[in-house]
Amino acid sequence: MKRYDTMTIGHISLDFNIDWLDNQIVEVGGAVIYSSAAAYAGGYKVAAVTKLASADRDRLSEFVIPAEDVYCLPSAVSTSIRNKYFTADKERRSCTCLGQADPFTIADIPEAEVGVYHLAGLIYGDFDGELISALSEKGKVAVDVQALLRHAGGKNGEMYFEDWADKKKYLPYIDYLKTDAAEAEILTGQPDRYLAARMLHDWGAKEVVITHNTEVIAYDGGEIYACPIRARNLSGRSGRGDTTFAAYITERQKASVQKALLWATATVSAKMEKPGPYRGSRSDIEEYIKEFYPDFGRERL
Repeated sequence: MKRYDTMTIGHISLDFNIDWLDNQIVEVGGAVIYSSAAAYAGGYKVAAVTKLASADRDRLSEFVIPAEDVYCLPSAVSTSIRNKYFTADKERRSCTCLGQADPFTIADIPEAEVGVYHLAGLIYGDFDGELISALSEKGKVAVDVQALLRHAGGKNGEMYFEDWADKKKYLPYIDYLKTDAAEAEILTGQPDRYLAARMLHDWGAKEVVITHNTEVIAYDGGEIYACPIRARNLSGRSGRGDTTFAAYITERQKASVQKALLWATATVSAKMEKPGPYRGSRSDIEEYIKEFYPDFGRERL
């Protein structure tokens, strides 16, 4: 039986990205690609589980991890999303679902020894609370809440966000929960992301990671730790949250909250220098920390 530090579960997406000047770039993306790449860069053994229509299997070439660790299941259609950005910094956008692959069930999960099951969905319906609770019986569970809040089928086909109705039922099954600042406010009604992290922990999530364009915070019920984003440029902003969370949950298996947070924030800062999934190595990230996070001190590494 194979053994993996993390198993990332999510759909690959064919993305049509249109910038604020109406320039369009078509690229293959999805949290499963960005997340598995970030975990692999840290030197970890990583699996990815995805679903595609048979005509779209060429998308598998975008994975950074070894092909033998990618598990692709059949789907009636593949996921595809149109992203229209309204500002140069890509902080404001509208998203339209052009197609959504079949949902994941517990029967889809390969048999393996897994440290952390990472649910990296894109759209509501990719997985449900029952999969979260079932996986919690097999290992630790990490959840990016995006796929529990972002719905397809809004006005003019645009995706929209709404609260997760079953959050208090299923948060206790989650070892690592990731949101961005806006998602945290949707879940809690609290615009202060530090207070939101405490609320989500109080509701049952064992560790909470919240991303923001200036910093990443992590909370495990003790102290809230924060680490600033220090990217040299912002050419590769897509996949920021996915990269951060995957780097955090893998490094967290052997490091403290504080050290894992530093590792994750340095990884995403380095990743943003180039479009696409992160393709650096562990030594690259270590050098990045030495150069751009000297104030964190060697005792914090």
